Amino acid sequence: MDTDSTERPPVDQDAKEVSEETKPAAPSEASVLPQKRPAEDDAPPMSKNALKRLRKQQEWEAGKEDRKQKRKESRQARRVRKREERAALVAQGIDPDAHKTQKPPSVSVPVSLIFDCDFEQYMMDKELVSLGSQITRSYSENKNARFRTHMFVSGWNGKLAARFHEVLEDKHKNWKGIDFLEGDFIACAEEARKKMQDNGGKMVEPLQKSVNEKIPWERDERDPFPMPDPEPEPREEYKDIVYLSSDSPYTLERLEPNTSYVIGGLVDKNREKGLCYKRARQLGIRTARLPIGQYMVMASRQVLATNHVVEIMLKWLEYENWGDAFLSVIPKRKGGQLRQQEGASGEVEDEDEGEEEEVHESAPEAETEEAASKP
Repeated sequence: MDTDSTERPPVDQDAKEVSEETKPAAPSEASVLPQKRPAEDDAPPMSKNALKRLRKQQEWEAGKEDRKQKRKESRQARRVRKREERAALVAQGIDPDAHKTQKPPSVSVPVSLIFDCDFEQYMMDKELVSLGSQITRSYSENKNARFRTHMFVSGWNGKLAARFHEVLEDKHKNWKGIDFLEGDFIACAEEARKKMQDNGGKMVEPLQKSVNEKIPWERDERDPFPMPDPEPEPREEYKDIVYLSSDSPYTLERLEPNTSYVIGGLVDKNREKGLCYKRARQLGIRTARLPIGQYMVMASRQVLATNHVVEIMLKWLEYENWGDAFLSVIPKRKGGQLRQQEGASGEVEDEDEGEEEEVHESAPEAETEEAASKP
């Protein structure tokens, strides 16, 4: 007979089953094998230059709000200073507006300028920033020009559109006289055609002369880089479109009314050769180059920033003279002189000889964002 008086507690079968289920399983063969690292761990480490660029970008982003506040304070201080100067003149009995020159009103004309921005795959991020600044400057120049053209931006998507949306806070949506379209430059030209036909502007004297004189569209035999084969005839429905390209064997003699001039939105320091010209030829679009070589002697390359091309065309409408237009726009550091002003040797002295020049410039952020905020 069992003399042990201690009673054993009854076994809870349900608890036992739960305990068995929660017991950690023995490691499988697969789990003890070394695991492959994520793909990003396999990537090579960043170079010193890449790290330096990343650090500078991060510092730039971190200081964005401070720069914005400083620009605001600077604008406010400028307004206060102008008010004080005006009040001081009034106190002396001087009319502040007496010596102001009255600027003639801007006149809209039936000419369209289109920026073809479908080249993002060929540009780096900093070049896209530069292009955005050039478009902003172009808009500002056109808005204040004596003769104002219609403006369009084609291929409006991707990183460039995102920058205007995020960094410039969609201020471009308040701009007047310019349209941003996702379609290509041909779609923009169709919209431009409608605008120019429907009360599209005044037929000013330089444009009327273009109609009266009817300069033939002929291949320029003076082309320093002649193409091996003749350019095909433009398609009939596209005869009111001209794609501007320094590679074209045709020279732009005059601007024509009811015509769209396409400017390639490409900032790449001339890495890609002939992209704009090839695109136009494939589509049966007329091409032309500005007559810079006929009027100017340059100490550096003849590739101009987008906004400079726009300014030159606007100045031609005002002066009806390419030489005056080039001279008033081309930066002096490029060493440009009118051909009749060059020396006996035919050479122009370059003050910055030996220094590589950046052809396409980006506007300072303060200037760009301030211009972007004005409709």
